Amino acid sequence: MAELIKLYEENPNPRQLEKIGNVLRKGGLIIYPTDTVYGLGCDITNTKALQRIARIKGIKLEKANWSFVCADLSNLSDFVRQIDTSTFKILKRALPGPYTFILPGNNNLPKDFKKKKTVGIRVPDNQIARALVQELGNPIVSTSIYDEDDILEYTTDPELIYEKWQDLVDIVIDGGYGGNVASTVIDLSSGYPEVIREGKGELDFL
Repeated sequence: MAELIKLYEENPNPRQLEKIGNVLRKGGLIIYPTDTVYGLGCDITNTKALQRIARIKGIKLEKANWSFVCADLSNLSDFVRQIDTSTFKILKRALPGPYTFILPGNNNLPKDFKKKKTVGIRVPDNQIARALVQELGNPIVSTSIYDEDDILEYTTDPELIYEKWQDLVDIVIDGGYGGNVASTVIDLSSGYPEVIREGKGELDFL
């Protein structure tokens, strides 16, 4: 059964962050707050954890299109091919924020994502999410916990999320009420911005 851990965005407790980081390193799954909806996440380098998420979502791991949640843009060169100045300027203007940017992947992608031509990058405007990534030391793979057609209260209230997910994950982080609008997805892989899904956030930086 999962543990429910309360964290405050203004000042996430370092000991709790360390505890969650250790669970992630051992292949654990967490549900955590972002600047949009609550996300289901794990360490991007842990195959067993990735397979657990794929089973929960009912998809094959190689077919999964999940985002990499990063603490800032310094992780980009680890996974993304060289990008031009105009693309980088868009990222700098928009992030941290409620956006997922699709970028061309490079040869350093973790083994489970090697066949991917592109990767979705998120830098949420949420201190808990970014602190977790910093504690872990590499990005967290993330997928939202709601069904696209079925945004209900259980996806925003941490206690109801816990009731629903306690037997599927290892930790549920209560970071307060979440949103129910997903991130805006923008494809920058061709060098020209293309909005794939309009969600939360303005598009005035494009």
